[in-house]
Amino acid sequence: MSNFLEVASLSMTFGGLHAVSDLDFTVEKKEIVGIIGPNGAGKTTLFNMLTGFLVPTGGDVIFKGESMVRKKPHQIVDRGISRTFQIVRPFQQLSVLDNVMVPHLSPKNRKRNKRRGENQRRSARILDQIGLGDKMNLFAADLSHGDLRRLELARALAAEPALLLLDEPFSGLASKEIELLLTLIQNVSESGLTIIIIEHKLRELMKLVKRVITLNFGKKIADGTPQEIVKDEAVIKAYLGKGGKKFVSS
Repeated sequence: MSNFLEVASLSMTFGGLHAVSDLDFTVEKKEIVGIIGPNGAGKTTLFNMLTGFLVPTGGDVIFKGESMVRKKPHQIVDRGISRTFQIVRPFQQLSVLDNVMVPHLSPKNRKRNKRRGENQRRSARILDQIGLGDKMNLFAADLSHGDLRRLELARALAAEPALLLLDEPFSGLASKEIELLLTLIQNVSESGLTIIIIEHKLRELMKLVKRVITLNFGKKIADGTPQEIVKDEAVIKAYLGKGGKKFVSS
C-alpha cells in the first residue's frame, strides 16, 4: 500500500542558500502531524513546495500516488491539498460568506456543484461548523484577528481537501481564541481529514498531534511522538532548550 503523502529527497535552493535539503518523510491517511523548528528552518518553504508556490530544485512530492512537482497551485488544490497562510489575506470587501464561496469556484467544485444556491448552503454550513455562522453577512474587513483565523480555516475547508496544511494557525491569538481554534482543528481531524501543522506554540501543538517532524537549517533532525521529540538531544540543542519537556503533558 502506497503512502498517502510521500516527500522524497525534496530540496530547495535560493542561489547559494539551501532552504530545504534532501528532505524525506511520509504521512499516512488521517494522520495529524506537526512540523517544528527555529525561524528559517525551511518550514514554510516546505509548504510552498507541497502546494505549488515553489518548484523544488530536487526531489519529489507524491500525493495519492501522483507527483505534484511542477503542478500549478490550483491543480494541486483540485487534487485535494489545501492550505492556510501565516498572514491572513481575505477579500476584505467581500462578505464572510462570499469569501468562503470563492474556493467553490475551482474546476473540481464547479463540476460537482453547479448551482450557486448549493454553494451558498455548503459555505454557510462550513461557517456554522467553525462558529462564524452569525457573522456570514459581515465584511471580512470587520472581523477580529481571531475570527479572521477561523475564516482562513473555513476557506481552506471549502476546497474540500483530503490533506489540509495549516501554517501557524495560532499566531497572534489570545489564549481563549487559541482554545477555540484548537477544538475546531481537533474536530476537523476527527472527521477523517489528514492534517500537517506548522506551529511555534508548542504546548498547543503537542495537544493536537501524535507525531512531530523537526527541521533545522532545511534538514530533518527528528521524527517521532511528542514525548520522544522533547527528549531528543538534537531538538533540544537546535530549538527547544532544556525546558522542552514542559510542552508535553505528563
